[in-house]
Amino acid sequence: MAKEIMEGVKPTRMQLLEIRKRKLLAVKGHELLSQKRDALISNFFEIIKNRKEKRKEMEEKIREAFESLIEAEMLMGEEQVRTLSEKVEEKREVSAERKNVMGVPIINFNIEEGEKANYGVLDTTSELYEAAAKGREALDAIVEVAGIEGSIQKLGKEIEKTKRRVNALEHIFIPKLEGTITYIERQLEEREREDFFRRKRMKAFMEQHD
Repeated sequence: MAKEIMEGVKPTRMQLLEIRKRKLLAVKGHELLSQKRDALISNFFEIIKNRKEKRKEMEEKIREAFESLIEAEMLMGEEQVRTLSEKVEEKREVSAERKNVMGVPIINFNIEEGEKANYGVLDTTSELYEAAAKGREALDAIVEVAGIEGSIQKLGKEIEKTKRRVNALEHIFIPKLEGTITYIERQLEEREREDFFRRKRMKAFMEQHD
């Protein structure tokens, strides 16, 4: 089965040299993209493994936070707990830490400290303080897992894009360049044979008429 060739190609030595250069660049590009793909996949599975551990930790912290909250409500009453929770005025800020994985920007989120409550010691119990602390830990874990999930999505998209480019080079672009090189070489060889026989006939003709 004959390979496809590039359109609009003229079978000249100049064109042959140009396409050979393009093939060398394409092969190098394929090699680099293949390395990038493999590195992205390695990082992807490393983050997947980390996500499994972090999700387990997050679920445990959420469970502990709810248990502490239920205990506080049992001791103080649901209405009292809700009233005191409304006195929390300052919000905790989320900061973003950026890093680069093979050209893919990855963001890790962190929650800054800063939450304060406007209620006194006599208004609450140690159980509520414990519930609030567990809640903060659960929120930290949720935000951390959210950052991991975002990283997984970004890496997944980049892996798919890189795989498409690798496949296009490997199965379409490079074979077409190779087919074009073969086509030009054959055309040049045919032209050289025709020139050789033309010169040979001309020489024989000249010798007959000497």
